[in-house]
This record gives sequence, structure tokens and C-alpha cells, in this order.
Amino acid sequence: MNNEYRNCRLCPRGCGADRTVSRGFCSESDRLRIARADLHLWEEPCICTKSGSGAIFFSGCTLKCCFCQNHEISQEGKGYEITSGELCEIMLSLQDRGACNINLISGTQFIPHIKEAISLTRGRLHIPVVYNCGGYESVETIRSLDGYIDIYLPDLKYYSEELSKKYSSAGDYFEVATRAIDEMVRQVGKPQFDGDGLVRGVMVRHLVLPSHRKDSIEIMDYLGKRYASDEILLSIMSQYTPVFKSSLHPEIDRRLTTFEYEKVLDAAEKYGFTWYIQGKSSARTDFIPQFYGEK
Repeated sequence: MNNEYRNCRLCPRGCGADRTVSRGFCSESDRLRIARADLHLWEEPCICTKSGSGAIFFSGCTLKCCFCQNHEISQEGKGYEITSGELCEIMLSLQDRGACNINLISGTQFIPHIKEAISLTRGRLHIPVVYNCGGYESVETIRSLDGYIDIYLPDLKYYSEELSKKYSSAGDYFEVATRAIDEMVRQVGKPQFDGDGLVRGVMVRHLVLPSHRKDSIEIMDYLGKRYASDEILLSIMSQYTPVFKSSLHPEIDRRLTTFEYEKVLDAAEKYGFTWYIQGKSSARTDFIPQFYGEK
């Protein structure tokens, strides 16, 4: 497993860091770190049935979003070390507590550990595994997850190269993310439900940014032309909250307006996807979970 960390190419950055001796672009070494593992009640309804989703938040990130709500763990180093075996036991414990799925949040930088942990659960884990990510994924890494993941939950954050470079330090975001989403759809196929809960498939999330509804509309048009209405689910989020370094960019240093959000909904509606929306009440820091450092 260490070989995959020695010349790291797990994410599209391809930074090539030897993470056994230094940290990669993601700010992580070859030691698996998480910052929270608990039942999570704030996902889309079909992801969050029963007692909630079994959310595991990983430390570090391959993106550098200036508005990241989870910046304490994505960019500021919060988290604690565990082993693959301990990750396996955390998954099984969440299942025992009634989780409807195992929700792996921003774990790209630890894919070798994640695959090992899932392998250790074989025959004992009976709920779907969700890969919840920012969308900035290499096709090769997503392809390596075939057989490990039941549900993909990627963001599609930007259409514009200018915006993705400015806000997330990833000018190639749209090209990279759309290729990765194609591979996710190829792998798991059309959405499948067990009662009200999603058990297999792809749900694409998009967070509407203030001042940039036109970019969001471009994304809706892309998805509508790329996929049939029954191939993916869509979640259009209004929860944007100006936190972290948002104040460096006055145009996004505010909450979303109802007008902006509804214009994006209007653009999406004509394509007939099964989709989820949020009330503006979700745009509060109250919904950001508490993260933990060393335990």
C-alpha cells in the first residue's frame, strides 16, 4: 500500500510527493487521518434515511476552496490518526448504530487505506458505501474503486475555468470532474432505491454561489444534455455560507438570494431529473459539524 503514497498520483494534481517522508498537495502524509465519524442527519433525504448516514470525515483535501465550510479539516490540519483496521471497525460500529450507509467524505487522499478497510468488512457490512467527494477526481482513481463503492455523491462545482481557478485553485476542474462523473455513472449505473433510500447510483451535487447563477445554469444545461433524466439524481444546494476566506472575494462574501437560487432551479427543471432542493434556512453555520483533533 505504501507504494501508492511514494509517488502520489491519487488525485488530478499528480503532485508526485513521497508521502512517506513529506506531505502532498492535499496536506497529508501516508498516515490515515479522520476528524469525525458519527451518524449524520443533514444529507439529502434518500441518503439519510433511518437513523442517518454513517459519515466519516477525512482530513486534508485535493481542492483549496476559499469558501470551504469544513476548512478546519480540509486545510487547517485538524484530525487524528487511525489504522485501516480501525476504519473497518468504525464502519461496522456505524452500521450497528443504525446507519443507512457508510458515507466516506473527501477521502481521495487515503484511497489505499479506504479500499483496505472496505475489504476487511467483507461479509459483515450490509449497507451501501457512499463515496462523497468534491468531484475533482482522476478517472484512474475512480476506476480503482469499482466494486468497492455503491453510491457516488460528487460535486460539480464550476463550469468556468476562471471561477474554479480563482476559488478552488483548480483551473481544469470542469474537464476533470465531468470525466470522473462519466466513470462513476458507467460503474454503478442508474439509481436504484430500496424503499425511500438510495442503494446504488450517482447523485450530482451543485452548490449555487452568489453572483454566479449563470455558471450554475451552464452546469444544469451540461448535465441535461449529457445524461438521460433517469441516469443520475441531482441535488441543487442553497446552503452557501460566507466562511473561511470568502471575504477575500466581495462577490461571494454574502448569502445566496432567493432570486439567484430560483433561476438555477428553473434551468434544471426542464430536464426532468429527480432532484433535491434545500430551503434557505440551511445556509447557517449551525449545520457545520464539530470536528476533532488528536484523540
